Amino acid sequence: MTQLNATHDPARRSWVESANQAECDFPIQNLPFGIFNEGGVRRAGVALGDKVIDLQALLSHGLLDGHAAIAAHATASGRLNELMEMEKPFASALRAQLSDLFRSDGPSAMLSGARAHAETILLDMKSVSMEVPCSIGDYTDFLTSLHHTERHGRFKGLKDPLPPAFKSLPVAYHSRASSIRISGTEVVRPNGQYKDADGEVRFGPAPMMDFELELAAFIGRGNELTQPIPIDRAREHIFGYCLLNDWSAKSIQWWEQVLGPFLGKSFITSISPWIVTEEALLPFRLPAPARPAGDPPPLDHLNGKRDQSEGGIDIALEAWISTATQRSAGQDAVCITRTHLQNLYWTFGQMITHHASNGCNLRPGDLIGSGTISGESDISRACITELTNAGKDPLLVGNGEFRTALEDGDEMIFRARAAREGAVAIGFGECRGRVQPARTWPA
Repeated sequence: MTQLNATHDPARRSWVESANQAECDFPIQNLPFGIFNEGGVRRAGVALGDKVIDLQALLSHGLLDGHAAIAAHATASGRLNELMEMEKPFASALRAQLSDLFRSDGPSAMLSGARAHAETILLDMKSVSMEVPCSIGDYTDFLTSLHHTERHGRFKGLKDPLPPAFKSLPVAYHSRASSIRISGTEVVRPNGQYKDADGEVRFGPAPMMDFELELAAFIGRGNELTQPIPIDRAREHIFGYCLLNDWSAKSIQWWEQVLGPFLGKSFITSISPWIVTEEALLPFRLPAPARPAGDPPPLDHLNGKRDQSEGGIDIALEAWISTATQRSAGQDAVCITRTHLQNLYWTFGQMITHHASNGCNLRPGDLIGSGTISGESDISRACITELTNAGKDPLLVGNGEFRTALEDGDEMIFRARAAREGAVAIGFGECRGRVQPARTWPA
């Protein structure tokens, strides 16, 4: 496993001044990877402050060598899959050289070389457009918040609101990879079947649109078909993490759900553009979330000593809403959810081990969603359905406006930060999406 190293040093500062500002998501201790588009050309970059480090420009100026250069060359296709598939030391070496190139007290030769080419290797983040960072072959979404699962069971009137298997295994479904889009992509309200207030089955624009605040992991090195992944080796298969909005048309989902979610979920999923690496998050590791008294321990194959001691991550997450009325009045977005990753019942390591426990093969670039990260408190409810008790208690979203579901023009903004005493806090950037009216159904 990768260990803490000089790239995590809280005293380290960058000569890119924006990276040293308080509340910056991308200080030099972060260095997340992404794919940007400039002039129609896709290239790999690394976020630093309000800049994007162009990896191909670094290579062209001879500023990378050894494992770091090999890792950067692996991104030349404009996708990160090849880099993700490499053994951990390659991406780690690239992070280390980038940290030395851009730290204010770096080696003089490296520092002068980077500064001399600053205009070509550093791009303004606002001047480029971001894209989905890799080819996502498969997307699995889990259901790992006990509070979210139990509340939805009650909303549906189930006698036992928590599925019998929930405390034995991380529940999941196979979602749609083809409709994953980058932050900022418009979210068109889907058409579909649903039951109206009178119990009649209708077809048309989904009346109950919802957000779901999640964290997602990108698989790095995969596993061969039939080969399981031991629990205490599972994190070795994670390249990094991003924010995920599992947009849901609850009216469609609750009518159709027999085998699992389908059209109520597959119309779009939004992700933030920067992949915060597993290595960058090492200072923020926590023990696995504690189980309530009386709950059974995980079965042996999901109960690893290392996963139990450091399977959690100290990440706080928020969901903000910006309505059309607010924007027209020049008002800021309103925070409606504050939650924490420790509100999950299962760790990402357990999700991955369970996923591969039957011999299923995971591949570089596969996306693993955490499920909605809802906690026990009201403010930690991480979707509109929970925040309104399934529409019974309209939610005040500011400016005298209430919501029981998302309306056209509503924009959801997700933010998250990993923070812990003794470490420099790092962020994930934003995951945004604005709801647009449904398309007219063809005659």
